[in-house]
Amino acid sequence: MAAGLSVEQVQPARTFRAALRVPGDKSIAHRALLLGSIAGGRSRIEGVPQGEDVAATIACLRRLGATIEADGGGLLVGGRPIAEWDSGPASLDCRNSGTTMRLLAGLLAGSPVRATLSGDGSLSSRPMDRIASPLRLMGAAIETTEGHPPLRVEGRRLEGIRHRVSPPSAQVKSALLLAGLQAEGRTCVLEGVPTRDHGERLLTAMGATVRRAPGEVCIEGQQAPLRPLEIAIPGDLSSAAFLLAAASLRGGWTALIEGVGLNPTRTAFLDLLEEMGVSLSRQPEAFEIEPRGVIRVAGGALRAVRVEPERVARAIDEIPIITVLATQASGRTVISGVSELRVKESDRVRAMARGLSAMGATLEEQEDRIVIEGPAPLRGAAVDAAQDHRVAMALAVAGLVASSPTTIHGADRVDVSYPGFFDVLRRATGG
Repeated sequence: MAAGLSVEQVQPARTFRAALRVPGDKSIAHRALLLGSIAGGRSRIEGVPQGEDVAATIACLRRLGATIEADGGGLLVGGRPIAEWDSGPASLDCRNSGTTMRLLAGLLAGSPVRATLSGDGSLSSRPMDRIASPLRLMGAAIETTEGHPPLRVEGRRLEGIRHRVSPPSAQVKSALLLAGLQAEGRTCVLEGVPTRDHGERLLTAMGATVRRAPGEVCIEGQQAPLRPLEIAIPGDLSSAAFLLAAASLRGGWTALIEGVGLNPTRTAFLDLLEEMGVSLSRQPEAFEIEPRGVIRVAGGALRAVRVEPERVARAIDEIPIITVLATQASGRTVISGVSELRVKESDRVRAMARGLSAMGATLEEQEDRIVIEGPAPLRGAAVDAAQDHRVAMALAVAGLVASSPTTIHGADRVDVSYPGFFDVLRRATGG
């Protein structure tokens, strides 16, 4: 079946009870694989998720000559200093993964490699000047196609820079840190809102000189190879968010997610759940690089919230499911500063507004904010995932509290981050 053409039907639920682990965090997996490929030895990475985005990163690294092999429940990555990589030219298909493309651009900018980075139709419409412009300031030879993919990268000698990332973007920050690792001198990235810090944690664990201060992270150009990495990747909180949200919708519904990431730069979504009135507990576990633990949620009456731009930036991947919760919350929810969601795999603001409106929600879509009045009785409808995994999962959760079945077109996009999501949903509802 062609990608994006599959259909899933979600039945209204009388109960919801989930107790499970979710796939590994793909944000961490991308970065661990890239850094492991340039380390001085073999890295072992456990818990690598099976989704399509991470598969794209693995395929690109193998095409560049990296050795990545399955070993029990993990992957062994044979590292090789990037100065020894084959100069190419290489053609790298990043598929639908913006993280793959942006981070690879940073990694290759100071390498001997010449490469063309391309992707599918959705990725080809996403903005890339936010990566290309600061990399050019460092001395990189990088061309876009009118600001979009394909990207043509020819590695050059780089100089460290001081650059403010606006709007905030963890992908841009990580790309510049990867380039800075190979640059002469110090590279500093400034951000008005702290974004996820997985790259900084991994780099530090592997021996890079990384200095962090409020609103700033700096890396020194690295002369010695990075140390090999050993990490068990925690569960992806962004994937768990859909199950936690589902359990939050009705009294008596519950979810328990084990081994999930609790990195403080990722937990704004949990804070929003609590602010909406959800009963939630976090039980931290021992960790070395990335915080993890157990999250328990019990549903009940929801109340509206105001989500300011700073919190949107800190919960960017969870905003689609927050809009679903808002349809069932008492009062007016206002989510401001959402323009960055318009340039993800889809225009997520528009996709969620169209889907929820078709289901009977009362909302107003504006350029940089969305306003939802609740609670609203939802009805089943035929909705479109807009080629976006997070839209597909969010609308599926909405379908649990609809009055009749909800049909989701393009449901197979969930394979990008959470293969088997619909099976998990059916088991949790007794289906």
